[in-house]
Amino acid sequence: MKISALMTIAAIVAGLFGVGFVLVPAEVLAPYGVTADPSLEYMSRLFGAALILVAVLTWTARNATDSQAGRAIVLAIFVGDSAGFVVALLGQLAGVVNALGWSTVAIYLFFALGFGYFYFGKPASTAAA
Repeated sequence: MKISALMTIAAIVAGLFGVGFVLVPAEVLAPYGVTADPSLEYMSRLFGAALILVAVLTWTARNATDSQAGRAIVLAIFVGDSAGFVVALLGQLAGVVNALGWSTVAIYLFFALGFGYFYFGKPASTAAA
């Protein structure tokens, strides 16, 4: 897989979830067995706004990953998705959400491994190829 393809996939996933969390947070949370009160809806909307930021960033930077700025973006996404993986895994193990929460764990793991591979494992000269 090319880094541009990974960034495109990340943009689509973040964009879809971001728009959902901003517009209809209770409906996005309900399949996970989470009942949203006004405070949780507010925090979910803020999370959605951050996901929209990630979507725009990954979409617009998907073809500029061989630059210094592109590598910084790949590192930032790796770090953020690694943290997201840990948080999602701990929440899942604590029973905060139902079994659908494993999909969140898997999504964060997929992107953490993917962006980590392109930052640490693949030479910069071939990362965008």
